[in-house]
Amino acid sequence: MFAEFAFPIFEKSIQEYHIKDDVYQDVVNPFEKGSIEHLLYAKNWVDTVQWHYEDIIRDPQIDPIAALDLKRKIDASNQVRTDMVEYIDSYFLQKYANVQVKADARINTESPAWAIDRLSILALKIYHMNEEATRETASDEHRTKCQEKLNVLLEQKSDMFISISQLIEDIENGDKYMKVYKQMKMYNDEELNPVLYQLKK
Repeated sequence: MFAEFAFPIFEKSIQEYHIKDDVYQDVVNPFEKGSIEHLLYAKNWVDTVQWHYEDIIRDPQIDPIAALDLKRKIDASNQVRTDMVEYIDSYFLQKYANVQVKADARINTESPAWAIDRLSILALKIYHMNEEATRETASDEHRTKCQEKLNVLLEQKSDMFISISQLIEDIENGDKYMKVYKQMKMYNDEELNPVLYQLKK
């Protein structure tokens, strides 16, 4: 069960990030480099840092120059996140390279790695919603509302465990096949973003 295997790694990353709770801290990945565990931990760490970037940039008192710098960090982070998703999909492509795909096999709208990406973000939502549901300085009403939201997130977690397992099982059995599209993001590319390539004239 890949989702059940990945989720505790995401939780470990989130918990260890929050020891210092600093977007500029160095990541210390506890897993062997080159392993899928290492990649999953690294993926969630990037997601966690970006989660906090998004909090910081919404500060109405933020200095405009600092906000611009942070926006560029978010753009770079998004590119890293996309690259990591593609690395995770490469893991699945390699793992199931020899599966005999059935003639009537169907394609899925989302690859396994993009589903895992959503699971990583869900782990962050659960962590932070639980913080709000148990925050002592918040009102009872606030904690109650957040607990209700947390219950929905936990239900979504169970549903995602099932759906990701079903998708991977279908791929293993040849009932579905993987087709991975590179994201081909344009806004960071000096050849594709007109604002950037016009500067080169």
